[in-house]
Amino acid sequence: MSPTYSPTVRLRRLARELRRMREESGLSPEETAARLGWSRSKVSRLETGRTRASPIDVATACDLYGANSSIRAGLIQLAKDVRQRGWWTAYADVFTGSYVGLEDEATLIHQWEVQLVPGLLQTEDYARTVIGAGRPDPHNADDIQRRVMARMARRTLLSRPKAPALHAVLDEGVIRRPIGGRELMCDQLDALLSTARRPNITLCVLPYSAGAHAGLEGSFTVLSFAEQIDPDVAYVEGTAGDVYVESSDQVDRYKIAFERICDAALPPEASMRLISDAKEQLLHD
Repeated sequence: MSPTYSPTVRLRRLARELRRMREESGLSPEETAARLGWSRSKVSRLETGRTRASPIDVATACDLYGANSSIRAGLIQLAKDVRQRGWWTAYADVFTGSYVGLEDEATLIHQWEVQLVPGLLQTEDYARTVIGAGRPDPHNADDIQRRVMARMARRTLLSRPKAPALHAVLDEGVIRRPIGGRELMCDQLDALLSTARRPNITLCVLPYSAGAHAGLEGSFTVLSFAEQIDPDVAYVEGTAGDVYVESSDQVDRYKIAFERICDAALPPEASMRLISDAKEQLLHD
């Protein structure tokens, strides 16, 4: 239960531990609520991480479940650590979900993208164009600039001393779509070629010629963590809301789909040649 973990990962771990202890004690959520004087919804919120458990809540639950002193102390400390602030809380108006907190702690990121260059690989100008196109008021320069700066801060994840490994597969349409015009897109493609040289980044392109493939249902990301106690999470971003998939069976479906997409994609060297060709075509069109 290291204090270096991000608050989001700590919260997930604490919620899982509270549920595990309750189930091992043989108590139902209703019985737990009755014995602790809580509502049934509070038990559910604490066990799903929708509400942060206070140290007092954790201590009370540990006493009910018969946790030993070591586990009790560790979980109480974890409840305190959950209340620390991650760097992204400075952009709470931009990062409204828990994804960035999970991404910040991931050691391996598998990402399939069908529309845009992934946020971690975007240049500032590309990000500004994409963000502006998606805002209800594209003329609100201050709001757009703040969101761009938040994305640039997030992008530093890949250059940290203990940066995660990123394996991204892009549909060919991502590199062919001239976001922001020819010059801006050429700069973005140059940045992809440069970024792909980093040892912690693997970048591949799925060519049009692949035809039907396992990623036709849309983009997704799978996050993996260093500790086995922290299971993988699949994430799907959508206009109607973001989806976090934590069931091991469902996450495995995304992992298998990613493997099949990788099998159909060009290997890294051929992918770099395709990106270079796309850049040259932009320059000469």
